Amino acid sequence: MAAQRKHDIVVFGATSFVGQILCKYLVDRHGSEGETVKWAIAGRNAQKLDAVAESTGADVPRIIADADDADAIAALCASTNLVISTVGPYALYGSKLVAAVAEAGIDYCDLTGEPQWMQRMIDRYHERAVETGARIVHACGFDSVPSDLGVWYTQQAAMEQFGAPCTTISMGVKAMKGGASGGTVASMMNMMEEVSAEPSLRKVLGNPYALGVKGDREGKDQPNVTMPVHDDGLDSWLAPFVMAGTNTRVVFRTHSLLGHVWGDDFTYGEAMMMGDGVAGRAKALGFSGGMGGFMGAASVGPVRKVLGKFLPEPGEGPSPEAQRAGFFDLRFHGTTASGDTIITKVTGDRDPGYGSTSKMLGEAALALSGSDVVGGFWTPATALGAPYIDALVQHAGLTFEVL
Repeated sequence: MAAQRKHDIVVFGATSFVGQILCKYLVDRHGSEGETVKWAIAGRNAQKLDAVAESTGADVPRIIADADDADAIAALCASTNLVISTVGPYALYGSKLVAAVAEAGIDYCDLTGEPQWMQRMIDRYHERAVETGARIVHACGFDSVPSDLGVWYTQQAAMEQFGAPCTTISMGVKAMKGGASGGTVASMMNMMEEVSAEPSLRKVLGNPYALGVKGDREGKDQPNVTMPVHDDGLDSWLAPFVMAGTNTRVVFRTHSLLGHVWGDDFTYGEAMMMGDGVAGRAKALGFSGGMGGFMGAASVGPVRKVLGKFLPEPGEGPSPEAQRAGFFDLRFHGTTASGDTIITKVTGDRDPGYGSTSKMLGEAALALSGSDVVGGFWTPATALGAPYIDALVQHAGLTFEVL
C-alpha cells in the first residue's frame, strides 16, 4: 500500500499560521519541489493554498480537503504515508482525521496541547491503530517535545552516570521569549468551553495520569505549582507554568508506555523560574497572582467572550522578526533514589510556539517515517527517541546537554 501512495508527507492545515511556517521549513530542508521528500499541502481553500505555495516557495501538489468532510479526509489519507496536522483546536477539527488515519494504517503527528482530546482519541482509536499499523504521535511542538524529550534525555544521562534513573525530576523554565498565536488562544478557550459544558472533564484535566495506558491512570500525587514555592535544586522561586497541565500528562504517558521504568513513585512537575532571594519571591507572587486572575476570569463564560475580543484571532501570531528573536531555556533537576543529582538543559533558538514548533513538527514527521515502532498512539519520546534528538540538534536549533 505504501508504495502506491503519491506522497510521503501531506501538511494538512498548510494555510494556518504555524502551517505556513512549517511549509517554509520543509522547503528549506527538502527543496521547493519535494526533490528528496515527496510532500504536498492540504486545506479547504484552493486560493489560500496557492498563496501559501507562492509565499513559501512550496511548488508541491495541493489537496483540497475540509476537516469536516470524512470522504475527502479518507481520500487524503489514501494518498500519503504520513499526515502532519496543524488544524486546531483539535477537539473541534481534528477527530475525523485521526479516525481516518487509524483506519488507513498510516503515520500522523500534530502539535495539539489538548489533553482531553488526546485521551478521547487514544480511547477511541488506539486498538484500531494497533490493528492497522497506524502510528499516531500527538504533541510534537513546544507542547510537549522539550518536556517529554528533556525528561527522557535526563533519565538516559542519569542511567549512564549513576546506573539508576531519577525518581524525581523538576523542570523549570529559566527563560523564554515568544508571542502568542490566535490558534493557541482558540484551543485554550475551546478547552474552557468544553469544561463549562461538561464539568466532568475537570477530572481528566486535573489528573496527571490522564493519558496513561488504560488501566494505568492512577498513581502517586504529583507536584502542581499554583503558588510560589522555592526549589532548592533549581535554586529559584517557582511560579505556575501555563503548559504544565499538558506537558506533564505527556511525560506520564511516556512513563506508562515504557512500563514504569523510572519507578512507580516517579514524580515530575513543571514551573516558571523567577529567580532566587527576595526579588525572586516577589516576582513569583506577582506572576502567580496574574496567572490565577487570568485563568479565573477566562473560566467565566461572559468574561471569556470579552477577553476573546482582545486576544489574537486564529491565523494571527508573532511576526517573522519576533519569531527569530524568540528562544527558550529549560532546566531539568533530577534526583535518584540514592540521592545522586543531575541537571540538564534544553534550549531552542526561535519563538517557542511557532518558529521553534514548526521545526520540531517537521523533524518529528521525518523521524517517525524512519521509526521502527508498531501501530498505536505514542509520545515523541517513545516513538522517536535518540534519532529525533539528533535531528533536532542538527537541523532545528535545539540543544540538549548535561550541566
